[in-house]
This record gives sequence, C-alpha cells and structure tokens, in this order.
Amino acid sequence: MSSTSRAGAGKREDSSSGAFSEQERTAMKARAKELKAEAGGGRAAQKAAKDEAAVLAKIAEMESPDRELAARVHDIVTTAAPELAPRLWYGQPAYAVDGKVVCFFRSGQVDKERYSTLGFSVAAALDEDGGMWPTSYALTGLDDVGAATFADLVKKAVR
Repeated sequence: MSSTSRAGAGKREDSSSGAFSEQERTAMKARAKELKAEAGGGRAAQKAAKDEAAVLAKIAEMESPDRELAARVHDIVTTAAPELAPRLWYGQPAYAVDGKVVCFFRSGQVDKERYSTLGFSVAAALDEDGGMWPTSYALTGLDDVGAATFADLVKKAVR
C-alpha cells in the first residue's frame, strides 16, 4: 500500500508529526459532508438526482485522462447495474445499493498516485471459490476487453 491511504480512511503516520496528510484530511472532510447530507433526509428521488449530479460534477473537475476514465466507469456501472446509485465516497465517485458502496473509482491524480483505482468494497458479492477474489485494480486505461470484464464484475457484485 502506498503512503497515502487508497480508501482515504486509514491513518498514515507522518514520520515527523504522526498527523494525517493534507489529502487524508480533505478526504475525511468530504466524507463527513457526505454523511451529513445523507442524514438530512428528504425525498429519495431528489437525493438520488443530487448525488448523481455531485458525481458528474466531480468527474468533470478531474483532469485528463482521469476525467475520461471516470466517465467511462460511470457509464459502465450505470448501464451494467442500474440498481447501483451514484454517490460521492471520500470525495470520489462511488456506486451503492441500499446505502452501501459496492464499487468506486479513485483518481490517481487526486490521490497523487501513478494510476487510478477501480475498486470493490466488502459489500460487493464477489466471493469466489478458493477464497480469493478481486478488490481493486490499477487503472491507466480501459479498452473494450477491460470494460467488458469490469461490467461483468459489477453485475456479479450486486447479485
């Protein structure tokens, strides 16, 4: 794992101060804002539309090539598993069912990493025989074969 937490929730010890990094503090503030918005209630359809608009706005803010990757991921997820609701999670695009994030996209540029991440949470139903299954992928591009593989995993994750 890199020195910056990929999920944005773990504490990374700074060798000099033991404090959270600026990226970690930003992600935690974004998550707190998301939780506060969720607790506010309101109509489900309005919240879903607001959440999707926030995800699309976040994608639009990204620099290329992450913007194009995130947009393609969004299209794949919303087509392959329309029951997944787009929302922000730690300030980045994610897709949830019954309020639980199933899969997510992490911008490598935002995280200051050399690649973006396509990941699945513990809510994803990807358990395989043999005791091993995917939880995340490094993503520098998404060709048609990769997109088809991801679409299949998303469909399986929500079963």
